[in-house]
Amino acid sequence: MKKKILEKLLIILFTVAVLLNPVALTGTANATEGGGGAYANGADDFMMGALPPPGTYFINYLSYYTASDFKDNNGNNLIPDFKLDVVADVFRFIHVTKYKIFGANWGMHTMIPLVYPDVTAGGQSDDRFGLGDIVVDPLILAWHSKNFHVVTGVDIIVPVGTYDKDRQVNIGRNYWTFEPIIGITYLSDSGFELSGKFMYDFNTKNDDTEYKSGQEFHFDYTVGYHINNQWTAGIAGYYYHQMTEDEINGAKIDDFEGSVFAAGPVVQYAYKNMNVTLKWLPEFEARNRPEGDTFWLKFTYAF
Repeated sequence: MKKKILEKLLIILFTVAVLLNPVALTGTANATEGGGGAYANGADDFMMGALPPPGTYFINYLSYYTASDFKDNNGNNLIPDFKLDVVADVFRFIHVTKYKIFGANWGMHTMIPLVYPDVTAGGQSDDRFGLGDIVVDPLILAWHSKNFHVVTGVDIIVPVGTYDKDRQVNIGRNYWTFEPIIGITYLSDSGFELSGKFMYDFNTKNDDTEYKSGQEFHFDYTVGYHINNQWTAGIAGYYYHQMTEDEINGAKIDDFEGSVFAAGPVVQYAYKNMNVTLKWLPEFEARNRPEGDTFWLKFTYAF
């Protein structure tokens, strides 16, 4: 039984799926089926606890993730010939209404990802391009004060991307994810900012494989300084940890929960009704997942 579970697990680990979350963008392979979580860790940075004023907004997340190490539970390389490259371009549309609920501003959004994963593992290579699973959240609530901002929501990842259980690489995940979120920002009068977005993922079962990915806790963080009305700079990153075991046919897979930490520089330039953000997020202390680097280019436009 254990041998069959291990064989199934190795097949799954060589699969890659990339998703974007409503407040963020790309995923990578780890112990969960299809690799990665429903949220692209590190996608968000400045002002994670705030919604913009009423109106319609567009955000384009362009990212490139590359990794040549797949770490085991002790931090050693598990797959000698492992190589993973993922390019993702995610279109996010946000609408903030003029209405309030419980004193909070009410907004909504959706994310539509186009992804290209390329993976080599176990002497095999595969790549694919297409539309990934989309993200929707019709009820985002945000409370604002002079220095503190808080936003909450539940992102729903809808499995519309193409999926075939016999493929080495898949664009879709073939299961739903429900992700409660809370974002918090402290912005001082002098321009110092501390932001965090905390998420917890509940995954449903993949009916094609009888595989159920474990629950996941993760958060993005940023420590920054608003230099003036145009420039903002700081350190950004994320922490990810799988909280419960995966299951195959109801049997739990012990001691293979993934975890990783990332930290790197971030800078943002604002001009009129738009801004551009650049980030480099190298990963550290990865366990049971790849360890690599993500490069981000984010463009925001207010209509």
